[in-house]
Amino acid sequence: MTDRKVGPKALALMHHFEDCELVAYADPGTGGDPYTIGWGMTYYPDGRKVKRGDRITAAQADADFATILDRDFARIVDAAIGKAPTTPAQFGAMVALAYNIGVGPRVWLPGMKKGFRQSQVLKMHLAGRYAEAAKAFGSWTTAGGKVMAGLVRRRDAEAALYSGDMAEVSRLTHGAVR
Repeated sequence: MTDRKVGPKALALMHHFEDCELVAYADPGTGGDPYTIGWGMTYYPDGRKVKRGDRITAAQADADFATILDRDFARIVDAAIGKAPTTPAQFGAMVALAYNIGVGPRVWLPGMKKGFRQSQVLKMHLAGRYAEAAKAFGSWTTAGGKVMAGLVRRRDAEAALYSGDMAEVSRLTHGAVR
């Protein structure tokens, strides 16, 4: 594992697409399971699942997000990347993707839910095929079996960050991330 950190542009990108909700809400792609709170969290740092009616403070949302992002996503993405050459923007984009789609199991078997570890994004990145890795972000645009316009825009923004195209990131986030 290296000492890679999620940078401010990747954090801003995740915050742009997640919004901070202080009352648990039903996931729009699944209609209620899982429930989500804070910056898109479906569970708390202690492992408890978010339940309907849960409430948190903004400070708790920020602290829980930081803990979960580092412990459950950034570290796992870092380990999956290993020593492969990776820019800070590429790392941040891959963590943003993993945060939204999940990391997936270390060993995948048929019938298991896939995630970042099984993604073409990771496979192409490890192979040094960066343009193909950027394009592969676009394969994660469905929720509940339907293509979601918000996920299409989010994946395009993550791919632009991965590619270092901050003008495109800014355009896709309506200037919120520069």
